[in-house]
Amino acid sequence: MLLNLTQFSDLSFLVLRLVIAAIFIYHALPKLKGAKMMSQAMGMPAGMIFMLGGIEFLSSLGMIFGVYIQIAAFLLAMVMVGAIYFKMVKWHVPFGAMNKTGWEFDLILLVASIVLLVSGGGAIGIQ
Repeated sequence: MLLNLTQFSDLSFLVLRLVIAAIFIYHALPKLKGAKMMSQAMGMPAGMIFMLGGIEFLSSLGMIFGVYIQIAAFLLAMVMVGAIYFKMVKWHVPFGAMNKTGWEFDLILLVASIVLLVSGGGAIGIQ
């Protein structure tokens, strides 16, 4: 039989949080630095783009440091619900697309955020 792998659950939650944080920081920085330019491409007001970048960045810090993980996970899940909505309804992006990111990427980030929301994100972090 396999070893009792559940003994590594806190470590695995930490790794999941760090990976999610890295992805959201990567996507938040352009929104914070170039909200006006991104607003034209996305068809949204610059203030909303900047706010999304701020939510993504601050929530990522919560994920990294293990502070308010469930609040951060909820906010990131809501961002991803919005992203999926825009891709499906407004921009008509398919689930999987070879020439651009389909909404399958957004779906996995949504589900990972929900997992952290309902699990608490593990015990490793500043409590």
